[in-house]
Order: sequence, then C-alpha cells, then structure tokens
Amino acid sequence: MSIELHWPVIAIRLILTLIAGGLLGAERSKTGHAAGLRTTLLVTLAASIAMIQMNLLIPTNGKPTDSYAVMDLMRLPLGILTGVGFIGAGAIIRKNELILGLTTAATMWFATVVGLCMGGGQLILGSVSTIIGFGVLWGLRYVESHVERYQLAELKITIRGEQLLPNELRKRLNAAGFHLKSLSFIDCVQEHRRKFDCEVRWPCPRENLEVPPILAELKSLPGVIELEWKASGSGPQ
Repeated sequence: MSIELHWPVIAIRLILTLIAGGLLGAERSKTGHAAGLRTTLLVTLAASIAMIQMNLLIPTNGKPTDSYAVMDLMRLPLGILTGVGFIGAGAIIRKNELILGLTTAATMWFATVVGLCMGGGQLILGSVSTIIGFGVLWGLRYVESHVERYQLAELKITIRGEQLLPNELRKRLNAAGFHLKSLSFIDCVQEHRRKFDCEVRWPCPRENLEVPPILAELKSLPGVIELEWKASGSGPQ
C-alpha cells in the first residue's frame, strides 16, 4: 500500500465508509433505536477521516531534529475509539433490572473499527467486516428471537398463619416451569403471618409481557393477603 494518498484514493475510502456506515445505521434505525442512521454514519465517518488524516501526516511522524516534541500518529485513532466509548456508555440504559442499549453500543464500537479500516486503506477487510456485521445485526435477529432465554423475577407472598409451606411453594413453582434461584421466608408470630421472598427464572423464547398463570393460582390460595411480582424482562438492544 502506498503511503502517499491522492484524492481519488481518498474519495474511494470515503464512499465505502458511507456505504458501510449507512448499511449498519439503517438496520439500527429500522428497529427504532436512538443511535440510528445519522449517528452510526457520523461515527464511521469520524473514524475513517481520522485514519485518512493519520496517513496524510505520516511524513511528519517522529521527532524533528529541532524539536523536543514527538509526533505519535497512533494517538489519533486511539482517541477516536476512546471518544466512541462515551457515546456507547450513553446508549446503555438501566431501568431497574432491565439493561437496554448493549447491542447499540457494540454497533457504535464496531462501526468505528470499520471506519478505521476504510480510512486506513484496508478496504477489503472493512467491506467484508461490514457484511459480516450487518449479517449479525439483521440475520441473527430472527435466530435470537427463537433462542430459549431465561427471564428473572422477584415474587413476594404474604399469607396468614402457616397455610403455605416452603416445600409446597417450591413444588408449585417447579411444576409451572419456574426455577428457584432463592427462597426465604419470615414468620411474623404476633401477626400470624408468613412472608415469602423468592427469586425465580423461567425459560421464555421471546419477549413475553403476559402475567404467568401461576400467579393467579397462588393468589387464589386460602389465606393469601398480598402478592407482589416484579419481572425484569428483556428489551430491545
């Protein structure tokens, strides 16, 4: 690869960068994410331009004989990667136990690396990486929606007396397909109440916002005073 750059070469790199950033960004916009086409395109372009600028500054790399300063060109793309880290952190949102935006943040980081490849002249590597990345984002979405995943929830039950034993509650949850991660209870002797606190998980192939039928069954048990259900769920990324 020639160190000296000419405008036709720079134009090809920028055009391929636009295609790569547009392809990745369009997939994000189509699925309704905040960091969509424009954000991904700008991130990819920034990385590509940084690498082009680094190539243009190669003749000035090193330490001039009349200066104490050293020109370290690798700091430019490394600074771009660091800056994208802040964008990725801003894309990640935590709502209670639900974490959103991980895939968007990873896309920003991936688009930056693609832009560095395009701007650095590794056009084949950048193009192939773009196709693979788009295939992961778009093609594996259908596969991921059918992969069995576990959702987490917290279940709290307050019941009069000792009408519900821990082993009985465990059997009911296991029969409904739930896996108990933890089970604890407190007996309030003076109030004649027993409080259960359970952390459960159950397999769910896709986003399921319906209330599990086991809750209605537990609510109908004699002596139940209060039932609280907090599901972490899973959301778009």
